[in-house]
Amino acid sequence: MGRRKARVEDVHELALAMPHVTVETGPSGNPIYQVGRKSFVFFRTPRPDAFDPETGERYTDVIIFWVPSESDKQALVQDPSSPFFTTPHFNGHPSVLLRASRIGELSRQELAEIIEDAWLSRASPTRQKAWLESGSSRANQL
Repeated sequence: MGRRKARVEDVHELALAMPHVTVETGPSGNPIYQVGRKSFVFFRTPRPDAFDPETGERYTDVIIFWVPSESDKQALVQDPSSPFFTTPHFNGHPSVLLRASRIGELSRQELAEIIEDAWLSRASPTRQKAWLESGSSRANQL
């Protein structure tokens, strides 16, 4: 089961399964998952910086995930086989972008790890420690 392809529904399920998560609603009704009032995963509204290079059409299905560090970000966006990307708008920002239309290129387990890392990068040190000590890693349970 852990090696099945990821789906958009998994983003919601996995993000909500992390402790102390709240969901805010963006201006277009897009979900924004937060821990301690800090976003860690959100569904982005179309913006001019993320577009189809052939048609110029703005992507309508971008999901943003926080990452622990710039090196983690680069590892995800520089791998040519990775569905993750970034735009100049996000230079220096600890996050990566993923089109929902490409989420199936990840396994559910890989997605769980990305979401856990996103949560850990935004949670308070106390919450991080408690969760890590609990052994509750979703990726390990899949």
